[in-house]
Amino acid sequence: MAPHGNRRATVATAVEYGIAELRPDPARPRAWTLLVDGVPQSYVDLDDPTRLEFGYLISAAAVLRLMTPAHVPLEVLHLGGGGLALPRFLDHIRPGSTQRVVERDGELIALVRRMLPPPAAVEIVAGDARQCLEAEQPGRYDVVVADVFVGAWPPVSVTTTGFAEAARRALRPEGLLVMNVTDVPPLSYTRVQVATLRAVFADVRAMADPQMLSGRRAGNVVLVAGAAVPDRIAPVIPAGELRAFAAGAQARLDAPD
Repeated sequence: MAPHGNRRATVATAVEYGIAELRPDPARPRAWTLLVDGVPQSYVDLDDPTRLEFGYLISAAAVLRLMTPAHVPLEVLHLGGGGLALPRFLDHIRPGSTQRVVERDGELIALVRRMLPPPAAVEIVAGDARQCLEAEQPGRYDVVVADVFVGAWPPVSVTTTGFAEAARRALRPEGLLVMNVTDVPPLSYTRVQVATLRAVFADVRAMADPQMLSGRRAGNVVLVAGAAVPDRIAPVIPAGELRAFAAGAQARLDAPD
């Protein structure tokens, strides 16, 4: 039986930071797309957590799937919750993983809990992504996922070298930062974000539709950063080419206190 709220009509409700909508997939009885203020956030199929639909989620999921041998549990910090598509995916493919999700919108968390019940093992807290990251124990996580947006763009607090340094502190030596970035041609924002991560991490890769990276359309880029990104995580642009891609871009610094 489907959860009591999973009816086949669109559900729209005011949350703390906008209007959240859950739109049913007419082709799948327990699948929904989450939108906030009209911007698609994630796709969740309660019957199949591996069905992610959105390209950036598929790229991020590939990192979680390939970074260590299959079924080895991971410890992951998710900054930004949405419909919890990625935590559901990881809980399914790597049972026993420890996952903490930080989402600033407590009312959105309540909606997702009610309509799209998450796995019991996923801890969800309301809070500011940067503040919660900086409060984490050093060297705790295998992966930090940064998928934090205000509308269509991330807040500045999660796009600076200070944020990248906080993520590096929270990661284990072999850990990875996975960051979702949206951009439009000529990808100036992505180039700055690459330069920002390269100022802190030794190895930075990019995953995206090749047409986007060639500047022909808008979309998402998933950046992967760490001391050494495993080669089995196949990037669209390898590290050497990414340096040329970001040539001339300046790292984004925190504003002076």
